[in-house]
Amino acid sequence: MSHNIHFGTDGWRGIIAEDYTFDNVRLCAQGFANYLLKHGKQGQWIVVGHDKRFLSENFALAVAEVLAANNLNVYLTDGPTPTPVIAFAVVNKKAAGAVNITASHNPPTDNGFKVRDEHGGAIAPSGLQEIETLIPESTSHIKRLSAQEAEASGRLVRFDPAPEYIAHIKTLVDISPIREAGLKIVVDTMWGNGAGWFTKLLGGHKTQVIEIHNGRNPIFPDMKRPEPIPPNIDVGLQRTVQENADVLLITDGDADRVGIGDEKGNFINQLQVYALLAYYLLEVRGERGPIVKTLSTTSMLEKLGKMYGVPVYETGVGFKYVAPKMLETNAMIGGEESGGYAFRGNVPERDGILAGLYFLDMMVKLQRKPSELLELLFSKVGPHYYDRVDRSFKGDRSQREQRILAAKPDSIGGLKVVGLNTTDGYKFLLDDGGWLLIRFSGTEPIMRVYCETTHKDRVQAILQDGLKIAGLE
Repeated sequence: MSHNIHFGTDGWRGIIAEDYTFDNVRLCAQGFANYLLKHGKQGQWIVVGHDKRFLSENFALAVAEVLAANNLNVYLTDGPTPTPVIAFAVVNKKAAGAVNITASHNPPTDNGFKVRDEHGGAIAPSGLQEIETLIPESTSHIKRLSAQEAEASGRLVRFDPAPEYIAHIKTLVDISPIREAGLKIVVDTMWGNGAGWFTKLLGGHKTQVIEIHNGRNPIFPDMKRPEPIPPNIDVGLQRTVQENADVLLITDGDADRVGIGDEKGNFINQLQVYALLAYYLLEVRGERGPIVKTLSTTSMLEKLGKMYGVPVYETGVGFKYVAPKMLETNAMIGGEESGGYAFRGNVPERDGILAGLYFLDMMVKLQRKPSELLELLFSKVGPHYYDRVDRSFKGDRSQREQRILAAKPDSIGGLKVVGLNTTDGYKFLLDDGGWLLIRFSGTEPIMRVYCETTHKDRVQAILQDGLKIAGLE
């Protein structure tokens, strides 16, 4: 194909003005329209939203014009909107899917084109491949209807999705006790779509919400990218200590992920947060049901599954695998290593706002600060430690894969290797129940090396061995 557009883990992302152009965005929109029409969705509604990146609202309008010209109707959000709110709007409006203009946690140079199905969740890999094949090879095959004409004909309707989403959230978690708990919460919205949401939900009561990085600034000062992991969150952690706050909540650029900082200014990593949220649902709320996890997240979930008698399903990396598995199994919770968690009763999509509220509810219900919640978790499943290194690479990917497969190490970081899982990347299983994973990013020329272990003093040694196996050291 001449356009060279490829859908990765969560749609298509590119560098603004280099390959992420209006022509290419319109080509993607036409490809998605062709996919929807092929599956009998003509005349149905599609939700279109966007984040706060450079020109995102203009790209979203361009998508709306293409969809409207293809005998589809469009609900266009009236401003920057969190991905989970867009996902809920799909279900609430009985739409056939969604397009979200966002690059989520990517660097400021990027933007993206996310697609969602009628459940508000990620489209399965087979569907993404089909959309890619239906993208025209030239702009001459793009249909367009101006926004003015589309609005006049009723094919384009602008709307505010917030009120109905908030009403829905209040059916999932009782926010009144959180409002009246007298907590001091720092919220770092990373210059993204999470701005204003926790203030709107919790503000004006005994609990105090202090937002930082809550304006629009597409170059994302104070961070390399709006991803809720160190060092991007260091300013937020410092502010938490300065304010003598009880907790730090961090939402990424499109607010589908959440990060947590404790009252001492320490980061509670994504794997620990996932285990805490699963424990909250099982122990505090008394819920039961399957847990869906990607292979890059915590083995603490298997331990919790055994303790509470619930099945745990492991998938490849990305919500394009997690969402279909959640729907298939009616899962209680689904999540991944990136800090994205989805919940039964909501849409099968990561929701950083709901996850943050659940974490606050756990603090209130158990009357514990974040560091104390982590101690409680470790008292149940034992301490687990995690870290990750991302490295860019050049050259042929297949040669690197062959190198990894040929390594066949007996031990990694001083721990015996007891197995290898190649479902998605190369996951070396270690004899302490931990693991090392080497994986290629689906959206960038980056290799990721992750590990989890019960030995705090082995983390860096495991990562270093992983870098050597991958040929990055």
